[in-house]
Amino acid sequence: MTILRKILKFIDWLSETSGALGKWFAFLLVLIGSYEAIARHFFNAPTIWAYDSMCMSGGIIYMLGASYNYLHDAHTRVDLIYSSLSQREKALIDVICAVFLFFPLMIIMFKLSVTWALRAWRIHEVMFNSFWYPPAAPYRTVFAVGLLLLILQGTARFIRDLHFLIRGKGID
Repeated sequence: MTILRKILKFIDWLSETSGALGKWFAFLLVLIGSYEAIARHFFNAPTIWAYDSMCMSGGIIYMLGASYNYLHDAHTRVDLIYSSLSQREKALIDVICAVFLFFPLMIIMFKLSVTWALRAWRIHEVMFNSFWYPPAAPYRTVFAVGLLLLILQGTARFIRDLHFLIRGKGID
């Protein structure tokens, strides 16, 4: 059980680190947006790179923040019934939803994102949204990494919920 606890703590650490890294892209997003607004409106000098950079920063925030969000149970949920359930009933619903909804969807999305990223690296794909044409591969790779981290955090949560469901107490 000690090794399992260490693995779960390591996955939690990965999610915390991912969230900490993702927040810097929020800062970058604000900086780029501010620069673009000032350049465009005060100096009549819009950039060709700001829009793509802001879109990529936003996507990176979303993907790196997903596992952090899941770790802290801050994801969107319809709480109408769930909030009134006991801890054991919540664990049961979480286990069932993980098996039938979370894992199938995340695994399919992860497989597709890895294929998408590998293809982008192989063909040196670029983004077409503007005339800047930034490389697409690093951005697509972040999506695959973000989904992997989310699957790992989902697995940690699943193990904790299943343990609680079976034993009636937390694993850590």
